[in-house]
Amino acid sequence: MYMHPNPAVFAPLLLASLAFFAWSLYRKLSLVTLGRPGYTFRGVGEGLREMLLYAFVQKRVLHKFFGLNHLVIFWACMVLAFVNVEFVVSGVFPAARLSALPDALYVPIRFLSDVMSALTLVAIAIALVRRTFFPPYPEARSFESYLILVLIAVHMIAFFGVSAAEIARGEERAAAFMPIASFFGEFLADLTPKHIEATFNFYWWLHAAALLSFITVLIPFTKHLHVFTAIANCFLHPEARPNTQLPEVFEAGRAFGVGQVDRFTVKDLFDPFACTKCGRCQQVCPANITGKPLNPRQVVNDIKVNLLANGPLLKRGGVPTLPLIGDGGPGSVSEESIWACTSCGACMEACPVFIEHLPKIVGMRRHLVEMEARFPEELLNLFENMEQRSNPWGIAPGERTKWASLLDVKPFAKGETEYLLYVGCAGSFDSRSKQVTVNLATILDAAGVSWGILGKDEKCCGDSLRRLGNEYVFDRMARENAALFRERGVTKVITQCPHCFTTLKNDYRQYGIELEVVHHAELIRQLLAEGRLKLDRRVSDLGKIILHDSCYLGRHNDVYEAPREVVATVTGTAPTEFDRARDESFCCGAGGGRMWMEEQTGTRINLNRVSEALSKNPDTICVACPYCMTMFEDGLKDKQAGQTRVRDIAEVVAEGLRPAS
Repeated sequence: MYMHPNPAVFAPLLLASLAFFAWSLYRKLSLVTLGRPGYTFRGVGEGLREMLLYAFVQKRVLHKFFGLNHLVIFWACMVLAFVNVEFVVSGVFPAARLSALPDALYVPIRFLSDVMSALTLVAIAIALVRRTFFPPYPEARSFESYLILVLIAVHMIAFFGVSAAEIARGEERAAAFMPIASFFGEFLADLTPKHIEATFNFYWWLHAAALLSFITVLIPFTKHLHVFTAIANCFLHPEARPNTQLPEVFEAGRAFGVGQVDRFTVKDLFDPFACTKCGRCQQVCPANITGKPLNPRQVVNDIKVNLLANGPLLKRGGVPTLPLIGDGGPGSVSEESIWACTSCGACMEACPVFIEHLPKIVGMRRHLVEMEARFPEELLNLFENMEQRSNPWGIAPGERTKWASLLDVKPFAKGETEYLLYVGCAGSFDSRSKQVTVNLATILDAAGVSWGILGKDEKCCGDSLRRLGNEYVFDRMARENAALFRERGVTKVITQCPHCFTTLKNDYRQYGIELEVVHHAELIRQLLAEGRLKLDRRVSDLGKIILHDSCYLGRHNDVYEAPREVVATVTGTAPTEFDRARDESFCCGAGGGRMWMEEQTGTRINLNRVSEALSKNPDTICVACPYCMTMFEDGLKDKQAGQTRVRDIAEVVAEGLRPAS
């Protein structure tokens, strides 16, 4: 070409930049290998499908309107990456240019480059305005974020400068198909050849400086690393939903939980490098929204800071100097943050790149409980009651069947009974939830379902223990339950509590028992659809019904339609929806063991949800979880909204079995 910088200058700069880039990435990402195993890959085929869907199509990114702007920037960078390859190669070997291609290939490439560069500049301008005036969170107005956006813009401007100079010289045969570059080229047409060459050289080196800055600074040392790691995280994310926890091996001399950064799994340590700092997790976190110190984004960032600080020491066999669990300073996660989590899973559902926040928090809880016996004081009674009497209230096991005193309830018989009704602790002991149990039993009998109970032999499933980090007691309880189920020949289980549902269905697989677990919402829908459950009347006396999605039924197990279909069938009208519904449902505040703890900071989570419900002026709030029942009824009392009642879906259906008054 007539105009081209000296390869003798560019080539050494490029090689040095690439070497520094490789060294920087190795230095950081090699620390991930400090993590423990505990990752199951879904396979290359499935991994590629997930990567295409979530990294390239950006399905989760597009859940928010502004995600479209990010998609434009992403795909512009993908298209222009090809042009950058040519820029780099031709900078070293001047003859290796795209112009050597036939017009059928060359012209479309130049057209796409021109259009995508213009779209990128528009998208960058929108991103700058949004980050300045409407940031996703205040800390998003960071120098790092602005630097990334500005450098991308400089990259595009340099591309137009180089292309315009080539068009002005008459050396771009695709000029007619490059409207933006041609527009700028008209301003250079009257310049002398010397000035055009100077313009070309200036923009060429500006382009080179921007590109080398990305290679040496932006990608290795800022969140822009996610351009690579986020794609990898989408490819590598495990097959199973993160709705359970890794089990512990209880042997003398072992450490339990996560007390220092190398106790996390490899997946846990790779996640922070994939984090885009978009803030979507903290925007949906009920603890964060209600003024608690927990910020899922910050927890992930603190793990990365801690790994970068302690990782090199740990690789050499040293002792970490920055505590993982501490006062909440950079690189340390405060205990108050750790205990504020409701395990609702909203953060993981919102994350565009499949970062798993909950397992990390539970891991740190395990360390505090099992290694240091440090946990909120109100949990002491819970742990003692669970160990001694296998229920949160410490009530005698013989009391488990009192709810059935007026019913003809049969014990589960091996080889004779089809379903075990796993009543659960709330359904057995909580006065309000016992009413739900009675109604559910009535429904099962009316439909002719073969079912029975374990009675006083039933034990707590251990959900709260596992989510609170008391894995030792959970492990013992789960083993006892699994052995009991095998002995009694239990294969099918009905639950009314989503926490029992997810624990028996997902957690107990780790103990070698595969149960067909069905939540009562799913079973009732099936019985109605099959005509086995016939109602005496349409329920119309509950007024306007609004349906709340339980986190452990919905986000953790993807059961959304069953409760809605049941309510619609029984009442003849689809239930009213919350503004935050289905996978965006807002937690009641009781999950993750928070049912047994007081909220000392900020506003109460259940009040936030109750206020949202009352804004729809419902007569009845419909739930499918005993914890949600308690939290809504308590919230309505605090709001002095006695005119609004709370009903489980089983109670709504049971109304249809009663003759009209």
